[in-house]
Amino acid sequence: MKTVQLKKTEDKKFEYLTEVLILKEPLVLVFGNRYMLQEKNIFDEVREIFKDGHIVFGSTSGDITSESVSDDSIIITAIEFEKSSFLIKTANVLNSNVQIDSFKTGNELIKQLPKENLKYAFIVADGSFTNGSQLTKGMNSVTKDDLLITGALCGDAARFETTLSSYNENPKEGKVVAIGFYGDTLEVSFSSNGGWTPFGPERVVTESKDNILFKLDGKPALDLYKTYLGEKSKELPGAALLYPLKVKSTDEKRSIVRTILNINEENNSMILAGDIIEGSKVQLMMTNVDNIVNAADTCAVNALKSRKNKPELAILVSCIGRKLVLDQRVEEEVEEVIQVVGKETTICGFYSYGEIAPFNGEKNSQLHNQTIVITLISE
Repeated sequence: MKTVQLKKTEDKKFEYLTEVLILKEPLVLVFGNRYMLQEKNIFDEVREIFKDGHIVFGSTSGDITSESVSDDSIIITAIEFEKSSFLIKTANVLNSNVQIDSFKTGNELIKQLPKENLKYAFIVADGSFTNGSQLTKGMNSVTKDDLLITGALCGDAARFETTLSSYNENPKEGKVVAIGFYGDTLEVSFSSNGGWTPFGPERVVTESKDNILFKLDGKPALDLYKTYLGEKSKELPGAALLYPLKVKSTDEKRSIVRTILNINEENNSMILAGDIIEGSKVQLMMTNVDNIVNAADTCAVNALKSRKNKPELAILVSCIGRKLVLDQRVEEEVEEVIQVVGKETTICGFYSYGEIAPFNGEKNSQLHNQTIVITLISE
C-alpha cells in the first residue's frame, strides 16, 4: 500500500503533506470544509492531480490527519492498493428534492457490491437527509452479518445546514457512497468507544416517532430535558450536543448514545440523530476532556488487539459532539491513536454527524453518536 496526503487552505493550491509519489488508479478520499467543497472547480482541481483516481468527497466538521485537526481546509488522502482492490458504488437519499427511504437506499447500495471476496465496506453518507438508523438496517438486511461496514454521516462544522458527498463528480446533497474492499491478503479491524457517563434517573420513552422524541414517562420530553440542564437550557439547541442521551434497547442487552440535533418548542419534542423506539429507556450523559481522550486510547488498543499485521492505514471517524468537548485540546484525541497504532500508519478521517460501525465484537452495523470509530487496514 502506498499513500500520499495533500492539504488545501482557502485561496491556496493543494500542497503535499507527505513525500510526492505517483500512484496508479488510487482511491482518493477528499474530506473537508463544506464551503470549500462547494467551489465549482473543486472536482477538476483534484482530478488534475489524480488523473486516473477514484475520487470520493465528504464534507466534515473537522478533518483529521496525523499532522493536525483542521476546520478550514480540504485534506486529500490518496491510496494505491498493491495486493487488493476496491469498487465504489453510490445511491441517493434525495431525488429532485424528494427524500428517499434510507432503508431502501442502504439495501440497494450494498446489493451493488459483488459479494465474492468482499471483505469490508466504508460508507460516506449525506448527513442532512439520511436517517442513519434506517440506512444501517437496510445495509444489514443484505449482508446477513457477514460483512464489516464502518463509515460516517458527513458534517458541516456545528452549523447543521448542508452536507455534501459524491463519487467522481462535484460534491452534492443526498449522496451515499460505498467503497467495497476486496482481497485475500486484506486485513481490516475496527473498534468504537465513547467515554460518556450517564447521570440522573432512567426514563421510559412513552411516545416517539422515528427520530423524534415526544414523551418520557408520559411527560413532555423537552420539558424534562430543560429541567436537568437548568441554566444551560438557555443555550439550546447548541448545548444539547454536550448532553446526549443513553438509549437502552427494549431487551436491555445493548445501549447506544443518541445526539439531540434540535428541539421543537411548539410540541415540546426533541429531534435526535437516530431513531428512538417506544419502550426503550433513556438517561442523560455527560463527559470531560480526559474521558474523551482516554476513550480514544482504549478504542485504538482494541482495534489493534486482534490484528496479525501492522496497520498501514487508519480511518478515524469521531463525532462533532466530542470535538466541542475537546475544544482547544481536540488534537489530543488523535495523538492518543497515533501513539497506539504507530507513526508509520497513515491517519485520515473526519469529525461527523454520526458514526457507522457494529458494536465491538459484532458485524451488524449500527448508527452511533458521540463515539470514535477506528478502522485499521493493511494488505
